Amino acid sequence: MTNRKTVLIIGAGPAGLIAAYDLIKQNTQPIVLEKADRVGGISRTETYKGYRFDIGGHRFYTKVGEVQQLWLEILGNNFLKVPRLSRIYYNGKFFNYPLEVNNALSNLGFINSLLMLFSYLQAKIKPHPVEENFEQWVCNRFGKRLYETFFKTYTEKVWGISCTEIRADWAAQRIQGMSLKRVILDSLVKNHQTKSLIKEFYYPELGPGMMWEKCQEIITNQGGIVHLNTEVNKIYHQHNQIQKITVQQENQTFDLQADEFISSMPISALILKLEPPAPTAVLQAARSLKYRDFLIVALIIDAVDLFPDNWIYIHSPEFKVGRIQNFKNWSLAMVPDSSKTCLGMEYFCSEGDELWSRSDSELIEFASREIVDLSLLSNINKIEDGTVIRQLKAYPVYDQEYRQHLQVIQDYLQGFDNLQTIGRNGMHRYNNQDHSMLTGLLAAKNVLGENHDLWDVNTERSYYEEFTKKDLRKNN
Repeated sequence: MTNRKTVLIIGAGPAGLIAAYDLIKQNTQPIVLEKADRVGGISRTETYKGYRFDIGGHRFYTKVGEVQQLWLEILGNNFLKVPRLSRIYYNGKFFNYPLEVNNALSNLGFINSLLMLFSYLQAKIKPHPVEENFEQWVCNRFGKRLYETFFKTYTEKVWGISCTEIRADWAAQRIQGMSLKRVILDSLVKNHQTKSLIKEFYYPELGPGMMWEKCQEIITNQGGIVHLNTEVNKIYHQHNQIQKITVQQENQTFDLQADEFISSMPISALILKLEPPAPTAVLQAARSLKYRDFLIVALIIDAVDLFPDNWIYIHSPEFKVGRIQNFKNWSLAMVPDSSKTCLGMEYFCSEGDELWSRSDSELIEFASREIVDLSLLSNINKIEDGTVIRQLKAYPVYDQEYRQHLQVIQDYLQGFDNLQTIGRNGMHRYNNQDHSMLTGLLAAKNVLGENHDLWDVNTERSYYEEFTKKDLRKNN
């Protein structure tokens, strides 16, 4: 390979692999470092006795045309088109999601529905004058009673903090364009659909890991390098340049040098690995960023079919499970025996807390009891087996102070001439998979001489307007 530059990429998730993929197409050698034993990051596919499951569900849906083209270019025809079916479990009843007026009225009853409408009208007449936190943002669009029913309990289960401690940024990013008025229009007006909701999506036949394993294969076949089980120890810098990285691979420690560096590792960890150390204020900002961890209990059940949903949100606070994935309803190939079902019981937690610290056997037993208590399975004896996967730093937390800490870090890192950060954890931003890919793609284009602001990805404009090739190259 007669490359112009060598680029070292930390992290083999969607962002890092897409950066490497685009670089290899441009005759530039990427070297990818991945701490885990497989590629994909939190978009990987885990396997257990032939059963395949996601670390959460990972849909392939985007309004970014160039990202869509990359998916098809890498994986070809190995995508399924899957109809979306998801519901909310609350107070012993199932609500369609996206919410539908008739279904919601039936479940809530006339009096509750009337009170919710009155609460909504109150919010329209006298809204919160500021929208600094999640509660204020949602109440202004749905009213307090509907917020307490369909948003508060689940959101606090996910983040482990009060909704008043979560920045409005997260609501604006995740549920932009939604309001009670739009919910009613979606239900009553044919072909009207809120922009942030979709009715079908693409999904690799063998799970999202299929996509990233194929991407890894293409990169290595064309001269790129992907090091697995490789942890970054130190990142050395001088005169606004990253000079080299010291890595640990099994019992070996060695240095790697490159012309350009791209990182998708947690941005806080990146700061803490710099040598010489970052200024005190930057170190303090890095230590102040918070993350939410995650574990999934995969249950193998002796039942052909349990429920039709791809996933179910569990809003009722008496259950610890936050979401339940039915992987067979994503792709039949995820389950090796068609007479069985594999459910993913998802728990949001923090490393070292009571739930995280339970043994695998205790978690399997606990998840088994919850699925029965939810009336989604009638007989606990139908559960034949299970396994547990723990995922650190699955979600960057948008608490009250995150923005100021992130700005300190961002300002400092922009002083480096040959370093870019990408992806969900690399930018401490709750990116979807396609937005993580887009940051990787644009970082690769920057290496090759273009000029894109990665921090503009997943702003309101970039979330809802399709990027075209013309958009991507506008700064050339």
